[in-house]
Amino acid sequence: MTTQPRAAVPAAPFTVGFDLDMTLIDSRPGIRTTYEALAAETGVFIDAELAVSRLGPPLFQELREWFPEADVPEVADRYRALYRELAITGSLAMPGAREALAAVRELGGRSIVVTAKHGGNARLHLDHLDLEPDALIGDLWAEQKAVALREHGAGVYVGDHTGDVRGAHAAGALSVAVATGPCPAGELSAAGADVVLDELADFPRWLRAHRAAVAEAEEEGAAASA
Repeated sequence: MTTQPRAAVPAAPFTVGFDLDMTLIDSRPGIRTTYEALAAETGVFIDAELAVSRLGPPLFQELREWFPEADVPEVADRYRALYRELAITGSLAMPGAREALAAVRELGGRSIVVTAKHGGNARLHLDHLDLEPDALIGDLWAEQKAVALREHGAGVYVGDHTGDVRGAHAAGALSVAVATGPCPAGELSAAGADVVLDELADFPRWLRAHRAAVAEAEEEGAAASA
């Protein structure tokens, strides 16, 4: 009797989620310019440097620091219109952004972007910078991000803010934090991030090691049940 070799079991597909601002893109130059234009147009003082130092939460939260609550929806609409004119070309890809997305693809995974930024403006950034995730979901912040992460089956979420850590954990995903935004490494660790990287350029190396460990665990599990 000839025993046929067992066919290799293909690796299970996986999905990695990424935040946008200060994770994949440095949007500070464009946001600064937009706030300065909004202040000039409305006559309301806005400390643009302070605003860009605390990116992450939704636009409405920042606008409430400068405008009465009743004015915020109208001002937000104007901000987004100015943003499309002024902020896209001035923003840059973070070091390692393309390599991070490429690493997911090369290992057989899918990448999604889940961001608090308005989805239309987020798409303009991705298109301008030739960043190509498999899906984009906008207008979600902190724990709200878990809705999209669960829907797409993301097992890892990469972000720069403690709100991203909370979103990952709410989805049952591994939180990988990069210390490139407003939250330093110690704050991200204290918030419960499972992994803290100095920068996104470190992510491909971490992902390869992580996927190798997952594959080894799956093989051991299969051998034990055979």
